[in-house]
Amino acid sequence: MGNNCRFLKRTWAEINLDRAAHNLEIIKGFMDKNCTRPACIIKANAYGHGDVQLMRCFRDAGVNFFMVSNINEALRLRSGGCDGDILILGWTPADYAPILAENDIIQAVLSAEYARELGANVKCRPVRVHIKLDTGMGRIGLLTADSERCADEIKEIFSVGGISAEGVFTHFAVADSRSEDDISYTDMQKRKFFDVVEKSQARGLNFKEIHCLNSAGTLMHYDKRSTLARLGILLYGLKPDNSMELPHGIEPVMELKSVVSYVKPLHKGESVSYGRTFTADREMIAATVPIGYADGYSRLLSNKGEVLICGKRAKIIGRICMDQMMVDVSDIPNVYEGTPVTVFGFDGDEKITPDDLAALYGTIGYEIVCGINQRVPRVYIRGGKVEEVHEF
Repeated sequence: MGNNCRFLKRTWAEINLDRAAHNLEIIKGFMDKNCTRPACIIKANAYGHGDVQLMRCFRDAGVNFFMVSNINEALRLRSGGCDGDILILGWTPADYAPILAENDIIQAVLSAEYARELGANVKCRPVRVHIKLDTGMGRIGLLTADSERCADEIKEIFSVGGISAEGVFTHFAVADSRSEDDISYTDMQKRKFFDVVEKSQARGLNFKEIHCLNSAGTLMHYDKRSTLARLGILLYGLKPDNSMELPHGIEPVMELKSVVSYVKPLHKGESVSYGRTFTADREMIAATVPIGYADGYSRLLSNKGEVLICGKRAKIIGRICMDQMMVDVSDIPNVYEGTPVTVFGFDGDEKITPDDLAALYGTIGYEIVCGINQRVPRVYIRGGKVEEVHEF
């Protein structure tokens, strides 16, 4: 996009809204649209991509249900123009019940006791809730080992004053795994979930929404009884698990860019960066790039990672610093101050994804994109043009 763009200060993230919308359409092809609607996960600042901007992108694509992790994220979406449903997947202190109700935010209920606490704090309007069941994630929710007892607790929640119980949901722990044992585990979670749902319905309880599908579940364990598919990491073009192959056409939405700030000869025997972990074994050319772990580019990629410059790979040499790192450009001609650098993303025929980086030091692509620091401007692109620049 050229070196004269006003956002190009040192390092920035490009967010391709067209790719996000295209990823959504591909994933929708895996579900029965008459039974299951997409709900987009916008938590953690839309996995580092920008919550309000991605909410608007998916809203424009027809989505009217969004999910976040906490009340602050929910209120950001409301203030950003979201008029669809918003479900908080985690815990909110019960004394925030009036704010939940006033802003028409749906709260996950984790127990009958918590439901009573919410109801007791309601001032006028009831709080809308979805009841969370723990079928094997082991994190939060009503226990389901005894399905009859669980259904009784759900009936108790329905009777609590001050709340409006609308839905029930659970979360799969290993839906992204193809191992026989993990597939059996997910099947067990699904059986537990729908057993409790059926027993609750037999008690006269009606659910507006029943949902168990996450990104991987939608692809690998689809069940049209789930009225919502909670789409998360796949929307952003990354793998739920490093072992998975992405559906054809899904591409990463975020690209991390920087520029060369300095170029110098590196003579044989000279070392680079803190700790002298790299020493040149030949005459080299080194380039400094103004990005570091304070921007969210992990120090664990020191002497491991690569970047793309002029369509070629350049290996990181020495330890990554807080604000800078060095790369070997000995075999890349015409590298100067201001030359663009793709830290991850596309350059010519080459591509580096957050999943590629995650594999280098034993994490997941989620952590890569969620970790891009707020000091890194987000540049939103649609139709090949810059639509918005957001600086925190």
